[in-house]
Amino acid sequence: MKALVRPRRLAPGARVAVVAPSGPVPEERLQAGLDILRGWDLEPVVAPHVLDRHGTFDYLAGTDADRAADLQAAWCDPSVDAVLCARGGYGVQRMTELLDWDALLAAGPKVFLGFSDITALHEAFATRLGLVTLHGPMAAGIDFIKNARAQEHLRATLFEPESVRTLTSSGGALVPGRARGVLLGGCLSLLAADLGTPHARPSARGGLLCLEDVNEETYRLDRYLTQLLRAGWLDGVTGVLLGSWERCDPYDRIRALVLDRLGGLGVPIAEEFGFGHCEGALTVPFGVPAELDAEAGTLTLDVPALA
Repeated sequence: MKALVRPRRLAPGARVAVVAPSGPVPEERLQAGLDILRGWDLEPVVAPHVLDRHGTFDYLAGTDADRAADLQAAWCDPSVDAVLCARGGYGVQRMTELLDWDALLAAGPKVFLGFSDITALHEAFATRLGLVTLHGPMAAGIDFIKNARAQEHLRATLFEPESVRTLTSSGGALVPGRARGVLLGGCLSLLAADLGTPHARPSARGGLLCLEDVNEETYRLDRYLTQLLRAGWLDGVTGVLLGSWERCDPYDRIRALVLDRLGGLGVPIAEEFGFGHCEGALTVPFGVPAELDAEAGTLTLDVPALA
């Protein structure tokens, strides 16, 4: 797996577009997030349909066409330096085919940020645009608004990425060892749902796979991992990093499941790396080559997340 192109880091005064490709966005949370961005000396630009709600399916932030149009217009605007997702939820997979990927590619690289349901766009940006993307707190997310650690790690990644080249886990090694590879992954359920779609990569071979999820029973997590195994998608993965499993079953069960399903891969597996749906979530750059030392609990990026 090849390293991807790193967008340029942000500088004070950069224009950042906020889009809602998935679920509906509470206005008060959006305004709080915009205030934080302005406090970083950024100029946030809110896409036209960010506060929309679908007339029939109220779990969507407006129609598929409008959500896609917002993302495309923001990305293709040469005055915009970054596109930040407002929140996750569900909906990305409904609008991905509506994007003009040739136009997005022609617009050139810029920063893209999100997690959870945005996992499907991380995959698409990797396969169609060849770009490094940031798996981290979103502009209207509770963690971004209220947690200093999440804010500071994201701010450092955006402005001073060389200062956050090492991420440290608060857990241990499920399977010890060292591994090198290109970072990829995200929300486990979305990775499984993306299999076989036009914008999913055919396999994780050569990758350091980051996995997390939220509000899932153990048998469902088992199903997702088993699906990835049966599809051969995990063949050749070099290592696995686990993030948060908020509102899932007790963590001992999750740990046992991961060992049962992924232990046979024969690669290092390290836990509790603090990314995903947890308080104080760290920002992880997908597409950057890195080294995992499972026993030391460290992930060291070969290069800063952004150029």
